[in-house]
Amino acid sequence: MRTVATALAVLFSSTALAAGTVSPAAADSSTALSISSYGDIAVDGVHKRVYISDPAGNKVVVTDYAGKLVATVPDLSGVRDLAITPDSRTVYAAVPGEDAVVAIETSTSTAAARYSTGENTDPQTLAVAGGRVWFMYGQQPSHHLGSFDPAQSTPEMVLDQLPDLGFYDAPELESAGSTLVIGIHGTWSGLAVYDVSSGTPVLRKQGMPAEAANYMNDFALSADAKQIVAASGESPYAATAINTDDLSRTGGYPVEAGNPNSAAIAPDGTIALSTFSWYDKDIFIFKPGAKTPYRTYTYDLNTSGGDTIAGQGLTWAPDGSKLFAIASGNSGTYLRVLDNATRYPVKASVSAPAKATRGKKLSATGKLTSDKSFPAGSTVTITRTDIDSPKGKSLGTKTVSSSGTFSFTDVPPAGGNVTYTAQYGGDATHAPASGKDTVAVSRTATSLTLNHNGSLYSYGTDVSFTAHLGSTYKNRTVELWVNPFGSDKPNKLVKTGKVNSKGNLSTTVDMTRDTTVTAVFAGDARSASKTVKATAYAKVKVSTSVSKQYKTAKIGSTSYAYFHKKTNPVFTTTMTYYKNRSHRLNLEIYYQGKWYDAGSQYFKLGTNGKSVVTLTGTHDTGYRMRMRASYINGSSGDNVNSTTYGAWKYFYFTK
Repeated sequence: MRTVATALAVLFSSTALAAGTVSPAAADSSTALSISSYGDIAVDGVHKRVYISDPAGNKVVVTDYAGKLVATVPDLSGVRDLAITPDSRTVYAAVPGEDAVVAIETSTSTAAARYSTGENTDPQTLAVAGGRVWFMYGQQPSHHLGSFDPAQSTPEMVLDQLPDLGFYDAPELESAGSTLVIGIHGTWSGLAVYDVSSGTPVLRKQGMPAEAANYMNDFALSADAKQIVAASGESPYAATAINTDDLSRTGGYPVEAGNPNSAAIAPDGTIALSTFSWYDKDIFIFKPGAKTPYRTYTYDLNTSGGDTIAGQGLTWAPDGSKLFAIASGNSGTYLRVLDNATRYPVKASVSAPAKATRGKKLSATGKLTSDKSFPAGSTVTITRTDIDSPKGKSLGTKTVSSSGTFSFTDVPPAGGNVTYTAQYGGDATHAPASGKDTVAVSRTATSLTLNHNGSLYSYGTDVSFTAHLGSTYKNRTVELWVNPFGSDKPNKLVKTGKVNSKGNLSTTVDMTRDTTVTAVFAGDARSASKTVKATAYAKVKVSTSVSKQYKTAKIGSTSYAYFHKKTNPVFTTTMTYYKNRSHRLNLEIYYQGKWYDAGSQYFKLGTNGKSVVTLTGTHDTGYRMRMRASYINGSSGDNVNSTTYGAWKYFYFTK
């Protein structure tokens, strides 16, 4: 049985709301539960704990209001229904596998006592009413009502307090004060209302309105015991409002395509209904007597948190601040926590100019939108967040008009992105809400430069990159980032600091690759942010040696390696290594005073950065020739260095 708040809890919550003591809205949440099945749910409003039974797991799990597991009560064979005392001191659990009712102390979340209900009694459902614990026991198709007074030192178990009800499933029990309601689920449904103030059930009324007589899946009893809401399953899909005194129909709560499978009534009378629906809306919230819901919740199929709400899977916190729902999805069972479900949702918006000038007045407007009008004198709190006030600065409150509109002015002292937030704290019937808009407020342009852009350096040259920052309002800090070309070298922050008296900040880079250096000034309240980049380029190391020649001699002023025409020259190239890098060999021949291209080819470098190439074929004598190795950016297999041409190696063939 789900918890029903006491009249005291109702009075307390009403008083708090009337005083306007409403906390800011918390986000709805969904948390996976460590259970393998679902039996029932009860809420302890004193310690802010949620109790959920797991019949297959033989346990009750205890979570906080966010769904975080705080305790487990084990060794409860087949535990099913739960009922909590009006003072929230004890949760009673029906444990059919032990023929017992187990008392769980909420202060410690531990099993404090076991009350045997008798051999083969198999208690299934229970409720707390009139100071006694009432339980439905027996095995299908025979069920009986029993009770005991837990205040007695040795409680007497009183059985057979009603004739055999003779139904397949154990009837559901709901209670409020000294009223106990027994509900029969299934193809034929029925209700029976009893006064149990004397310790003996006295029938007040039995029956069921025709609209709810078939396939009732769940029912809820209001805190004042005056109203019942029955979740029925026949089309047109609706829950039926029933007067407890005479069990007459007083209205209906229509829901969209889906069988109503759970009902819960908040202390203020707000009705929550759920349906077994994979693709349509899942939870519907109604104000008493309303024909349409003022809130609905939809959970998509396969999403975290479940796609369907479990039967009898809804319950309210005793103060009505939260609605708890058990949701089943493909990945498990979840506890959904819905905040402010008893209050009308509110949408807050702020409209400010896209741009503004720092130090000059700007005007903004806003609006609160809800299906219910706002009380006279409602206000919103305006907050400005900017560079100088990153945690926000209150600009005071503004009164909301009867149509929900409000306006305000401000003189932004800081430039950059300035965000104006309007926060509505909520009231007795409206949930909290906030809206915001961001204004681009002007700042003075900042001068920031970086040297060596476009420069080309020999491999391994140490180069000092210097950022120069012009005048600013307050901030004098610059970041220097170094990003060597190649995916294996990340962009790295190498220096952060204040510029010197000349406005300079430097870092030295070992130029082994093409490199982009970035200087970043974050800006301040009056000086705009600025980022500049300089890309400098690095050559590779490349050298080529020649072997197999029989002599070296000069022709003119150039040294040549001499080869017999039957000897194949060997050219060994050494180059800075990079994965999958190749070098290009170019061959040229000298004819009638001019060098001519004789062909080129790429050869892959070994992991040691070397390549050995033998020039084979028929070698003509009497011609001057030359060969060189080069790295060609892009064509050599990568682009991390700049194109670099090696030195020519000259050779000559003789007989």
